[in-house]
Amino acid sequence: MDRPHISICICTYKRPELLKRALDALAEQTTEELFTFSAVVVDNDAEQSGRTVAAQARKIEVAYSVEPCQSIPIARNRAISQATGDFIAFLDDDEYPCEQWILTLFQACRQYSVDGVLGPVKPYFNPGVPEWVVKGNFYNRATYPTGFVIDWRKGRTGNVLLKRELFVGETEPFRAQFRVGEDQDFFRRMIDCGRRFIWCNEAVAYEFVPITRCSRRFMWRRALLRGANSLLHPSFGLLDIAKSAIAVPAYSALLPLTLIAGQATFMTYSVRLFDHLGRLMALLGIEPVKGAYVTE
Repeated sequence: MDRPHISICICTYKRPELLKRALDALAEQTTEELFTFSAVVVDNDAEQSGRTVAAQARKIEVAYSVEPCQSIPIARNRAISQATGDFIAFLDDDEYPCEQWILTLFQACRQYSVDGVLGPVKPYFNPGVPEWVVKGNFYNRATYPTGFVIDWRKGRTGNVLLKRELFVGETEPFRAQFRVGEDQDFFRRMIDCGRRFIWCNEAVAYEFVPITRCSRRFMWRRALLRGANSLLHPSFGLLDIAKSAIAVPAYSALLPLTLIAGQATFMTYSVRLFDHLGRLMALLGIEPVKGAYVTE
């Protein structure tokens, strides 16, 4: 019988060095001859900053295309349209997986007979990162036992393997009105349709965290955008509005006291404040963050 094929999709934006590292890591993946795989690179940069890297990739077939409309959901949808595999995997351009990453996801998907498998993403910092960033665990994501069935709030596309059939009939798998959280929206809709997704704790990918993402400004702007986008989820309601109306003055009053405990504690609570503030600003018709990406 023909072996199944996996299309590994990477959306990239002006990070050719990181894209090269991701493609180099894919070239070293173990398959045990259970499947074949190739990469699909969608460059969300109209200037095609990733073209040369994709063309020079070694030991792996790469399909490269450009999505000039700057939008993460639109770029992901283009990647899906270019993918030819029986399975579709997603990896961010700033991530690099362990050698058995895709094999581990594939085996877990078959073992548990599910529609998709997610794995952990662990941060990697260069020297010089502020101590409060590491101490505050701002880039450490929750992990779960292998086989754990996830709910939609835990859904994301940074490290995931999905059956191709999930996208059949989906004209817009990832909805463009979301600037962040479009992956959670996708998983919510799929789970509502009866699809099942599990966690595989052994399928590890590492995320390079640049120094530009270790600033207060970046974290605050990202929190504002995240809060504003929470209004787009169907689960958002009056209770969420009430929580934010209480949280904003409460956190504002608490922040001066958190400085006593150090910068990590101060930033933890200030990020929560900006999450709620972004939500209230969006309710008032104020767009807290301009542009498709929070890059600085």
